[in-house]
Amino acid sequence: MRSYDDTISQHPLRRRTLLGAAAVGVALAAVEGTAAAAGFGWSDDGTQYVLDTGAGLVFKVSKSTGDLTSLVYKGTEYEGYGGKHSHVESGLGASTVTLAQIGSTVLVTVVHGTLRHYIAARSGLNNVYLWTDKADTSFTATRFIARLKPGIFPNTGPDSWVEGADTVIEAGDVWQRADGHTRSKHYSGVRVTDYDTIGYTTGSVGLWMIRSNHEKASGGPFYRSLLRHSNELGVGLYEILHYNQSQTEAMRFGLQGPYLLAFTDGGTPSPALFAANHDTSWVDGLGIPGWVGAAGRGRVAGVGLAGMDADHPYTVGFANADAQYWTRATAGTGAFSCRGMLPGIYTLTVYKGELAVHTGTVTVTAGTATALHTITLTNDPSAAPAIWRIGDWDGTPGEFKNAALMTYAHPADVRAASWTGNVVLGAGDVSTSFPCYVWKDVNDGVLVYFRLTAAQAAAAHTLRIGVTTAFLNGRPQVTVNDWVSAIPSPPTQPATRSLTNGSYRGNNHTFTYVVPASAWKTDPSQYNVLRLNVVSGSTGTGFLSAGTAFDCVDLLP
Repeated sequence: MRSYDDTISQHPLRRRTLLGAAAVGVALAAVEGTAAAAGFGWSDDGTQYVLDTGAGLVFKVSKSTGDLTSLVYKGTEYEGYGGKHSHVESGLGASTVTLAQIGSTVLVTVVHGTLRHYIAARSGLNNVYLWTDKADTSFTATRFIARLKPGIFPNTGPDSWVEGADTVIEAGDVWQRADGHTRSKHYSGVRVTDYDTIGYTTGSVGLWMIRSNHEKASGGPFYRSLLRHSNELGVGLYEILHYNQSQTEAMRFGLQGPYLLAFTDGGTPSPALFAANHDTSWVDGLGIPGWVGAAGRGRVAGVGLAGMDADHPYTVGFANADAQYWTRATAGTGAFSCRGMLPGIYTLTVYKGELAVHTGTVTVTAGTATALHTITLTNDPSAAPAIWRIGDWDGTPGEFKNAALMTYAHPADVRAASWTGNVVLGAGDVSTSFPCYVWKDVNDGVLVYFRLTAAQAAAAHTLRIGVTTAFLNGRPQVTVNDWVSAIPSPPTQPATRSLTNGSYRGNNHTFTYVVPASAWKTDPSQYNVLRLNVVSGSTGTGFLSAGTAFDCVDLLP
């Protein structure tokens, strides 16, 4: 597992700043330091608006489509990928595009049907500021993609491939190299809560997408989606606000941003620059419909959490139909504070790892802080004593075989340990033998061997199986020795691929089975055998057959 961990920690796109994730989008005023802006301004070349920051960045916006058609930084063109330009969604097509200069900001407004998109330049700052305002489902996704020229940035990482040399093994978007390693645009492998910036660097020039606070996005803090990709055709950098892949929530609507394309002289944007430039009051005067400045927002502050498990991080999330936020609880005390929230009534959820262990409601009022007393956590399934427990109740399959690789690779990757094999409790570390995923057509029928005392075998017991997602309604049916459980109903899960595209995140669900005393072996020296089978009314083959991801399996007294 160490090699996978090392890969994750060194991955070039992973970047956390000193700001909390919920504050990033509404907190960014600048990323680069201010430079002389003698050339700041704009011009019209007939088909495009040309915006000059006066600090080295000149970019162009199509007057007919709103596409970002050129990014020239210090004389070098970076924009353009396979004949396509950078744009919101997959390109809006014919749109109404207007421009206005408000003091030291030039703002371009793009209107296409019910969607409004904004692009801005600020004097002396080598950033492209972006906002997207989506009012309905006329577009099924919400994203901005920056399409960049090939050959400038290194084509390396799990989200890179070579179309002329690698082989497609799934759905046209999963590739396998000659060495057996797998690559895909899905394999950026980072949860939203884990990054603020993604990008590339040559060592002397860096280009970064600075994400917004995702308050109008979907999926919550642990959602994984496309972040970037590269191949011999070019480079893509994404800001994904709603994407159907592995999605658990409905689309949210309204103004989202700013998010930024930021140039640096090689390094990632520094935490000091984020912290020093957290004021977005400059946006207040731009007249962007739907913009809510700091004065129209509130915050929630909690004294702490009681009943925490010191081995796990805790996240406090807030969500309603209009917005979502989250913040990390302080280790030890569980104190938390979430700023920059839109007014409203929110469902408050406390997560142990990624498992919800408390829910409640909280009201946010503009201009004030809502104070919460200590929250006592009473819904942690780990609190129940167990005869045995495989894994831990944390909402992830992280303790199991191949889990560390699966957000960066396909299950067919040569680096994956064999998906088959059985588990003997009391005979070593089960994390090396119990698979994180089970598919009907790959490794169905995992066996778990365990012993019970005579007293334990004389009673009925509850078996619990926690899952994090499923594909094709796959769910576990269990056999204990000769006793066979009923087939459980499938919980609601995403309808798209998940287990093969780098995500185990769906809806956490616990299946419970009451195993009668008559099922057990009465001789304490004999092993009881638990068999886990995936059942489904849908069919598929290989790694696209019905399957599920495990969180924890335990047997209660």
